[in-house]
Amino acid sequence: MAELGFNIPSLIAYLINFIILLGILSLFAYKPVLKALDARSERIRESLEAADRARDEAATSRTAIEEQVNEARRQGQQMLDQAREAADRYREEEMVRARQEAQDFVDRARSDIQRERDAAVAEVRVNFGDLAITAAERVIRRSLDRQAHQELVAQVLEEGDALSSGPRG
Repeated sequence: MAELGFNIPSLIAYLINFIILLGILSLFAYKPVLKALDARSERIRESLEAADRARDEAATSRTAIEEQVNEARRQGQQMLDQAREAADRYREEEMVRARQEAQDFVDRARSDIQRERDAAVAEVRVNFGDLAITAAERVIRRSLDRQAHQELVAQVLEEGDALSSGPRG
């Protein structure tokens, strides 16, 4: 081997040095580097699992939030519907109340008109009777029995009322 340029004692010394260096590196460098690489790969794996869990939790949270938003929308719509119904009921009640008040007012006005008409007719009867008696006194130029003439005028007026109200009814 010397012809090839190898020196066997040097080669053995190099080989021993390489094995010692390999043992030292294995003991002090290779094992700690492997431990560090294993620890790093474990941290990466845990981080990936944590990211997956966080993504799943985010999806679950997003779903829950969407459900809450949809529920809030439903409740809001329900409240709006209830408010509309209440407003419609209130409007109807107010319309009924206003109609009733208007009808009551019309009824009161009619009864007031009827009462005033009856009072006016009674007053006209009284005045007519007095006028008729006074006119008769002047025509005859003497005093007539006032009571008898009032009864006569009342009887004539009643007959006139009976005749005038007969064809209407």
